Amino acid sequence: MTTSHAAQELDVGVGAGGLASADMVLNIGPQHPATHGVLRLRIVVDGERIVSADPVIGYMHRGAEKLFEVRDYRQIIVLANRHDWLSAFGNELGVVLGVESMLGMEVPVRAVWARTLLAELNRVLSHLMFLGSYPLELGAITPVFYAFREREELQAVMEEISGGRMHYMFNRVGGLKEDLPLGWLDRVEAAVVAVRRRLPQLESLIVGNEILNARARGVGVLSRELAHAYGVSGPIARASGVDVDLRRDAPYLAYAELFGPGGPGRVVTRETGDCLARLEVLLEQTHVALDLATACVDTLRTLPQGPINVKLPKVLKVPEGDLYTATENPLGFNGFYLVSTGEKTPHRLKLRSASFSNVQVLSQILPGCFIADMVAILGSMFFVVGDVDK
Repeated sequence: MTTSHAAQELDVGVGAGGLASADMVLNIGPQHPATHGVLRLRIVVDGERIVSADPVIGYMHRGAEKLFEVRDYRQIIVLANRHDWLSAFGNELGVVLGVESMLGMEVPVRAVWARTLLAELNRVLSHLMFLGSYPLELGAITPVFYAFREREELQAVMEEISGGRMHYMFNRVGGLKEDLPLGWLDRVEAAVVAVRRRLPQLESLIVGNEILNARARGVGVLSRELAHAYGVSGPIARASGVDVDLRRDAPYLAYAELFGPGGPGRVVTRETGDCLARLEVLLEQTHVALDLATACVDTLRTLPQGPINVKLPKVLKVPEGDLYTATENPLGFNGFYLVSTGEKTPHRLKLRSASFSNVQVLSQILPGCFIADMVAILGSMFFVVGDVDK
């Protein structure tokens, strides 16, 4: 394995059998293909086994939370959607939902269902990226091509409605930027049907794969207790038996209906908490998200024509107070703590990102593992470095 820094020997001593042994400090990253960006792992190894691991973060820190304080509530959205660049639409939701709650604003029902649809399409896009990239990190090249084929199918409809491929900027306080294009729901339905039909081709490369199972089963086990202790959320926590999903447990948008009796929503969990369980949860969640998207399309077809947003004053000021708003992003809890003094800019806007906790727990699950398993564990945590550093 290549490393971006030279190894440094420490603690030379005498091991079993009288052989000299030494711990080594290895820096994996911050420029390393296995770290999904500029994350640095400082690990201490004894031979081939990891003794300790310390994730070193901050290489991508942009000071987003401080920048929020000098932007008005319309401008914040363009910054807030960038920390997790795989789920920009979900990032935007936390800001607008929080501001709308503090304003006591009621959003048109068409906007509520359209937001839910776009959030689930964005969830599928995020999951497909990891379903393609994780096998790639284990040496399987083919799955990423299948994953990107399906991503492009959905990217086309997301780009059509918003004009953006990654940073959609389609949410507005009070609803959405524009109404749905004529015939767009038909194209969404066709894209979802195509992805659902071809998804088994990607699954056939992953599910039951002997090499992937050997690399992932029983490796990097995260216990339920440790997930709770570190605030791990999303598919990683659910793979460890943490049966929590904000869409069901603290519903927002149209999720109360979708996860209610007779709705297509369900929470996917596993109990083993290993790398394979995390991949299985992600794969099954993709199917659930496609079902939710179909239900949203069906509902939007039945709604009468009407407004997609609320007309706002020229200067938007939020009443004095504070509020924490959390949403279920593809990678876990995405929370915004908004403190307002009644001005057009927030006094404080604190971001609680999912990837931060999901990466910090590596310090507990990597020790005792082999170096060869490190990449398998690291990739299975499904994080985005911008979401860690903010």
